[in-house]
Amino acid sequence: MSTDTIFDPLRRKEVAATPEEQVRQWFIKLLLDAGVPAHLMMSEAAVSYGGRRWRADILAYDRDGRPLAVVECKRPDVGLDAEVAFQAMRYNMVLDVRWLMLTNGGRTLVFRREGSEFKPYPAIPSFEQMLCLQ
Repeated sequence: MSTDTIFDPLRRKEVAATPEEQVRQWFIKLLLDAGVPAHLMMSEAAVSYGGRRWRADILAYDRDGRPLAVVECKRPDVGLDAEVAFQAMRYNMVLDVRWLMLTNGGRTLVFRREGSEFKPYPAIPSFEQMLCLQ
């Protein structure tokens, strides 16, 4: 492997090792460690909204193939502000997920949907927690 690339186990190929990509690959590993099966995740998942195409950094699915969690990754020098949260919420308007996660590698924010609102959650949940907590 070249130092200019990093292996993405979800896309099963080498990709450019940009700062954001390094954060994405780090978070994919966290999700794998939390029990999310690789075959139930996608990186760079295409989402259409408002007549435009967007790409969700990481999308996790439940066992029935329904979108479960969307993760928005930013490079380490980008703050997790309202604009980043809005980007994840835009994906949710199409995907209708239970979990939103925002990370820049140094800070990670996790939100769980409760009714029609997303509430902060204290940690990255295990896959079983993601499936069970509604």
